[in-house]
Amino acid sequence: MPEKTLEALFYDGLKDIYYAERQILKALPKMARAAQLPDSKAAFQKHRDETEGHVERLQQVFESLGKRAQGKTCEAIQGIIAEGEEIIEEFKGSPALDAGLISTAQAVEHYEIARYGTLKTWAKQLGLEKAVPLLDQTLQEDAATDKALTEIALSAANIKAKAA
Repeated sequence: MPEKTLEALFYDGLKDIYYAERQILKALPKMARAAQLPDSKAAFQKHRDETEGHVERLQQVFESLGKRAQGKTCEAIQGIIAEGEEIIEEFKGSPALDAGLISTAQAVEHYEIARYGTLKTWAKQLGLEKAVPLLDQTLQEDAATDKALTEIALSAANIKAKAA
C-alpha cells in the first residue's frame, strides 16, 4: 500500500477533479439545450468552452508530475449532475427551469472552487511550481463563472420563476 502523504492526497484530488471536469463537459451541452433564457444558454456554452481549458490545464499538471492524466470516479459530481438531470425532467417548460439549472451549475462551481482551492494550496506546499498557476487560473475562472451565474439568477431567472 502506498504511503499516505500530502503528495498522495494531491494526486488523488487531481484524479477526482479530472474525472469531474470530464463529466461536466458532457453535462453542460444538455443544460444549454434545456435552458430557456438566452443568458443561461450562453453562460452554459461559455462554461463548456472554459471547461475544455480546465481539462487541458489538468493534463499539463499531470504531465508536470510525470504521470498520465487519469480520472477517479467522483461521486460528488455524479450526484450534482444527477440533480441537474432531475431538474431538467421535472421543470421542463416551466418558468422555474432556468433558476433550477443555475442552482445546479452553481453547485458544480462551488465544488470546483473547493477542489481547486485545496489543490492549489497543496501544490504550493509541495513546491509544485508549474501546477500552482495552472490550478489558480481555473480557480479564478470558476469564481468568475459563479459570479456571472448569480447575476443571471438575480436579473432574470429567479424573477421569471417567481412571477409565474
